[in-house]
Formats: sequence, C-alpha cells, structure tokens
Amino acid sequence: MEEIVRRAELGDCSELVRLETLARDGIRGVRGGDLRLQECPTVGDWSSRTDDPNHVVLVGTLDDVVVAMLAMFLSREKDRGLISHVYVEAEGRELGLGDTMVEHAIAAVRAAELSGIEAVALPGDRETKNLFERAGLTARRLTVYKALVALREPVEQIGVDE
Repeated sequence: MEEIVRRAELGDCSELVRLETLARDGIRGVRGGDLRLQECPTVGDWSSRTDDPNHVVLVGTLDDVVVAMLAMFLSREKDRGLISHVYVEAEGRELGLGDTMVEHAIAAVRAAELSGIEAVALPGDRETKNLFERAGLTARRLTVYKALVALREPVEQIGVDE
C-alpha cells in the first residue's frame, strides 16, 4: 500500500469536504465538540484555501485515494501556524499519515519563518492529543467552560434583585 502526503489541489476539494464532514460528525456529542461546531458552523470553502499562500492544506493518500487531511493558516499576526483541521479515516490510521502531515505542517511553518505551531485537541480525544505530542506539541493552556443556559434569560426572570 503506497502512502503519500502532498499539498491539496483544486481537484481535491470534494474529498476535503467529505473528510471535513466526517470529522464534524465524529465530534458531535464529544466533550467540547458541540462548542467547536458552534465556532465553525459550516463546512469550509476549500477551493479558496488550496490557492491561498497563507493556508497549507495537505492530503494523505493510500494508493491514490484521499483518506486524510490537514489544514493550517500561517498567521503572521500571531507569528505561528494555526492547525484548524486534521482528520484521518479509520483505514489510514496507524500508518503514519497523521504524523507525516504534522511533520509537513511544521516544515511549512519553519519555511515561513514563523516562531511556532498551534493546534486544538478536544478533551478526551487521546488520538489527536497523542498525534500532536509525538510531533513535540505540548499543552500551553487549558480552556475550561461551563454552559450557563439560565444566564441567557433576562435578569428579572432569574430572581436577581436590582
């Protein structure tokens, strides 16, 4: 089985949409996943990213079939590459495609002369966390959250005296 990681091309856009949709479906109901989906409510416009020099979009293939993707924005303002998407279909896992894509992303950040690379792994998503840690990325902060649905109601309705 031949494994290749390469830059995505315009012709890969339908596969990128398919993989992003699978990734989105996979995080529904996972701790932090629903909030992540609220932050990015729609599937991305991959055609604009594949042609943009500030974006690095990679695909991983097995025997010329796209089974993995990674997307990153090269932020000069933040002086780092920001990985926004990484997904490998089940049949492509444990073969090193994810690791190779992260290595390519790190090389792109170095080539752009940015100071670092950043990515998000949801709580409990040990596979993604381990992928990033194998590449030397470590947690630098934890963001915690608690939904307070009651606070969406007007103050008078939740019994607070003025």
